[in-house]
Amino acid sequence: MTMDRRLTPFSGRIAHVSLRGQIDAPLTEGEAARLTRPLVRLLRSPGGALDRTLLYGDAVTVIDRDQGHAFVQAAKDGYCGWIDEGALGPDSPVTHRIATPATHLYAGPKVQAEMRHPLYLNSAVQVLAEDGTWAETPQGFLPATHLAPLTRPATDPAAIAQMFLGAPYLWGGNAISGLDCSGLVQVSMLAAGRACPGDSDLQQVLGSALAEEAPLQRGDLIFWKGHVAMMLDSITMIHATGYTMRVITEPLNAAIARILAKGEGPVTARRRP
Repeated sequence: MTMDRRLTPFSGRIAHVSLRGQIDAPLTEGEAARLTRPLVRLLRSPGGALDRTLLYGDAVTVIDRDQGHAFVQAAKDGYCGWIDEGALGPDSPVTHRIATPATHLYAGPKVQAEMRHPLYLNSAVQVLAEDGTWAETPQGFLPATHLAPLTRPATDPAAIAQMFLGAPYLWGGNAISGLDCSGLVQVSMLAAGRACPGDSDLQQVLGSALAEEAPLQRGDLIFWKGHVAMMLDSITMIHATGYTMRVITEPLNAAIARILAKGEGPVTARRRP
């Protein structure tokens, strides 16, 4: 049986108990943890190539540790990989998510307070108290208007994607500081409370397939080999693209023609998530 390494909680030495009977290796139930850095690189191997980027407050299961690195599985999408062990924190409770593309965590509840570090859309925090202007967390203060309860997702993934217009392209990125095509789709879908894998090939199972002649609507996904875009309406799409190295809107037909002309192939799937 072939297993997708991205979704297989096996470090090469230790496997999660969910793989019992499938892999001949020591098993562990793992250790629940949350990430404590704004952006955490999820790597194929310790110090290896970047697969995706995890966010502050993301829940993970720690399966293995090796010389300052930890092999984890992300709760939000099942993606597995190695991170810097120093990014791990306790599995503390969270109540809210960052609902803006980015914000700042401050040392005190005033605009002149020291900025401790940035946080990005979908980062999870625990709000202890709120006065309408500032929200207090165990780590500092956040603008209350930049937060939403975990129980109140966004309603329109396409509107979330539009918040990223002009953001720089970054392979494996999942934040406004840099993101790729599948990262843009994932952060937009997750903000709307919808499950979404991390890579474009994995995202091709979302929702239902659309025939080539079917009318498109806002939120539909268009796939090429190794690429995905989201429709804003029946003719215009938004995507993070290496073509311009940023997030842009583009007429679908123009993109199809341009990508074909570059020899990168036709549309491979249309999905309505």
